[in-house]
Amino acid sequence: MVPVLWLCGPPGVGKTAVGWEVYTRLVRARRAPAYVDVDQVGICYPPPTGDRARHALKARNLGALRASFGAAGARCLVVSGVVDAGRGPEIDLVGGDEITVCRLRVDPAELVTRVAGRRGSTEPPDAVLREGELFDQSTFADWCVDTTGLSVDEVANRVCAQIGDWPRVTGGADGGRSWPPQSAAGELGPGDVLWLCGPTGVGKSTVGFSAYLAVLRSGVRAGYVDVDQLGFCATQPTDHRLRARNLAALWANFGSVGAQALVVVGPIATRSEAMVYEQALPTAAFTWCRLHAHRAELTRRILSRREGGSWAQPGDPLRGQPIKDLLEVTNRVVAEARLLERQRPGLRIDVDDLAVEEAADAVLTRAAWPTARAPDPG
Repeated sequence: MVPVLWLCGPPGVGKTAVGWEVYTRLVRARRAPAYVDVDQVGICYPPPTGDRARHALKARNLGALRASFGAAGARCLVVSGVVDAGRGPEIDLVGGDEITVCRLRVDPAELVTRVAGRRGSTEPPDAVLREGELFDQSTFADWCVDTTGLSVDEVANRVCAQIGDWPRVTGGADGGRSWPPQSAAGELGPGDVLWLCGPTGVGKSTVGFSAYLAVLRSGVRAGYVDVDQLGFCATQPTDHRLRARNLAALWANFGSVGAQALVVVGPIATRSEAMVYEQALPTAAFTWCRLHAHRAELTRRILSRREGGSWAQPGDPLRGQPIKDLLEVTNRVVAEARLLERQRPGLRIDVDDLAVEEAADAVLTRAAWPTARAPDPG
C-alpha cells in the first residue's frame, strides 16, 4: 500500500501550499510521489445524510485514488486538506495502514490575519479561532509543526526534516497492479456529465464552478471535479487514462450518495482524448462545451493569473511567473486554441465579453442543463 503523509490544520494555516511544496521536492528527489488536495475530491452537494462535512466521502475517494496512484507506479502520496478538528482523518476509509498525520498550527493572531488575506474568504474570525483551538486541543496527529512567522519553504523544511528518507520502501513500485484495484470504487450508475474544456487561462474552473452552483440551485444533487486535480502523479503526469480512472472512482462514490449529475472542468484537445473519459464512465451521458476567447482576451486573462486565480489552485503553472514568461505562454495558448478550433470537441461558447456568471449561463443554456431529472428526495 502506498504510504501517505497527510497535512491538516485549521483554514489558512497553509496546508495546500506546504503540501504542494513537499510534493514538488519529492518529485525532484525522484521519490515517485502523488499529491491530492482532499478538499477537491469531495465537492458533492447536498451532503450525504450523516456526513454533513463530507469527511467520509472524501476519505473513500482518497482511498480509491491511493490505490489508483499505486497502480500507476507512485511510491508515496502527499495529502493536504480539512479533517475533523477533534477526530482527525477517517483513516480506516482511506486504507488504514501507513498513514502519517502532520498537524500544522499557527498562533491565533496570525491565523486571523492569514485567513483575512485569502482571496474570497468569508470565514468569520471567531469561527477560525475556534477551529484553531480545537486543533490545538486534539491528540490525533503523529506530530505538529508550528508555522507561526514562517514562510512556506521554512515550514516545508521542517516537515521534510521530520519525514527524513521517506518513503522507506524496498523493491519496485506497484505499477504491475491491474486496474481497478479491489477497493477503488463501487458500480458506476447512470448520470449526466457536463464537461467544460478550452485553452489554458480561458476560465474553465471559474465558469465551471459557477455553472455547478446553478445546477445545485435547480435542485439536482451533483458533484464537481477539476480533472487536473486527479492527475498529480510523478510517474504519469500527463496520462488521460489515469485521470479517467480516477474520475470514474469519484463518480461511483458520488453516485452512491445520490448524485445524479457531474460538472467537470479540464483540458481536452481532441475527440480521441474525450473518448478516454467516455469509455471510463460508460453509463454516463456526456455534454462537452468548449470555451473560446480571442488572443487579446486570453492575454489579459493569463496576465491576471500572475497574482493567482479565483482560488489557490495547487500546481498553478501561471501564478507568480514573470510577465515576459506569461507572454510566451500566451503564444502557446493561442496555438492551443487554434488546435481546438480545428478539432472542435464540444459546443463552442464564446466568452470574450462575458462575466463569469454570464458565461456560466451561456454554457447551461447551450447545453440544455441542468438536467430535467427530478431531484432525489434523500
